[in-house]
Amino acid sequence: MTAFAHAAPETIKFSHVVAENTPKGQMALKFRDLVSERIGDKYVVEVYPNSQLFGDGKEMEALLLGDIQFIAPSLSKFSKYTKKLQVYDLPFLFKDMEAVDRFQQSEAGQELLQSVKGKGLVGLGYLHNGLKQLSANDPLRVPSDADGKKFRIMSSDVLAAQFEAVDAVPLKKPFSEVFTLLQTRAIDGQENTWSNIYSKKFFEVQPYITESNHGVLDYMVTTSTEFWMTLPDEDREVLQKALAESVAHGNAIANDKVMKDRKSIMESGRSEIITLTDAERQQWVEVMKPVWSQFQDDIGPEIIEAAVASNQ
Repeated sequence: MTAFAHAAPETIKFSHVVAENTPKGQMALKFRDLVSERIGDKYVVEVYPNSQLFGDGKEMEALLLGDIQFIAPSLSKFSKYTKKLQVYDLPFLFKDMEAVDRFQQSEAGQELLQSVKGKGLVGLGYLHNGLKQLSANDPLRVPSDADGKKFRIMSSDVLAAQFEAVDAVPLKKPFSEVFTLLQTRAIDGQENTWSNIYSKKFFEVQPYITESNHGVLDYMVTTSTEFWMTLPDEDREVLQKALAESVAHGNAIANDKVMKDRKSIMESGRSEIITLTDAERQQWVEVMKPVWSQFQDDIGPEIIEAAVASNQ
C-alpha cells in the first residue's frame, strides 16, 4: 500500500487550438490549477494551447484514441457524431448571449451535452466565446456584398449552407491556417468572435468587420467515455466540480472580453467596424433563415423551438 501511495500522479492532457489569453485558454489553466490544489497527488493536468499537440481536425480522434483526455472543440465540430448540436450553427437563432445561456441551462440544452454519448464521448459543459462577426477585404453591408467571395468556415454543413445562401463560397479550413489565408488573400473573409479576431490578429489583415452577431461560437468541454468511466467515482466528482468552476470562470472572462477586444480592435485603426442598420440586418436574416428548415429534420424541430423560446 505504501508503494502505491507514492505512485506518480496520473497525467491528464488538455489540448486546445486557441491562444492562452482567450476564455478557453484561461478556463483550461484554471482547471489545471484547481486539480493541482485539490487532488494534485493523484492527477496532474497538462495544458497544450495553440494546436501544439493536435489541430482542430485531429483532436477528436486523438481523444478517442486516448492520446489526450480533454478537449473543448467548437460545437460545430460534433456534426460527425451527432446532428443535433448543429442547432448552434443556425444563423440568427439567438438574439444575444443571455438567450444562449438560457437555452444551454434548459432541459433541452443539457440533454444535448449527452447527444454524443453513443460515440464514446462525454460532454461536460458549455463554454462561451461569444457571437460571431463577419470580416472581409471589402465592406459587407447587405447580403449581395458577399456574392462570390470566399469565406473560411469551420467544418460544418450548416455554416456552408449559411454562406451559400448569400452566394458566397465557403471553404472548410483549420483555425490555425486562417491568419495566413487572410494575409495572402487566398480567402476574402471569415466569421469569428471579437475575442478570436483580436487574439489571432485577424483584424490586422482584414480592413472591414461587420458587426452582424449572426451566430454563436461556443465550445463543449469533452472527454472520452473510456477515460471518464474508468476514474474512481470520488475522483470523477472532484474533476467535474473543478471543471464546472473553470467553465464559469471562462464564461465570465468571455463576457468581459467581448467589449474589451472590440474596443481594442476599434482603437487600433486597422479595421473599420461596420454597424448595420436594422433594415440591412433584416436583409441578412431573411436570406439566411431558410437554412433553418434545411436542417430541421437533422436537428429536431423541438430543439429549434426550445432555442427560439430562449429569446423570450
